[in-house]
Amino acid sequence: MRNIDKLTGKIEEWAIIRELDRALPEKQMLKLQEEVGELAAGLARGDLDKVVDSIGDVYVVITILSMQLGLDIEECIEEAYKEIKDRTGQLVDGVYVKSEDL
Repeated sequence: MRNIDKLTGKIEEWAIIRELDRALPEKQMLKLQEEVGELAAGLARGDLDKVVDSIGDVYVVITILSMQLGLDIEECIEEAYKEIKDRTGQLVDGVYVKSEDL
């Protein structure tokens, strides 16, 4: 088992103990927005410690959100990868733009 799998399992256990797996997904979505805002602030300020913490927090929140919605976080990630794996495009002003949007 890879470390990310172990950590995801620990996050899920932590959430279940605190009954977050049964909480409202709408509230978890607000928490996600809060954490993404903290990530943006860390990037804007060049605060690498805050960026690292925020990326981890975002993963925790989306893991819990997926539980609340009855989804498996790994399956969600796998579906996203299937969608992008063969995508073509190019960087435009530092942003990857898929071919169909160029």
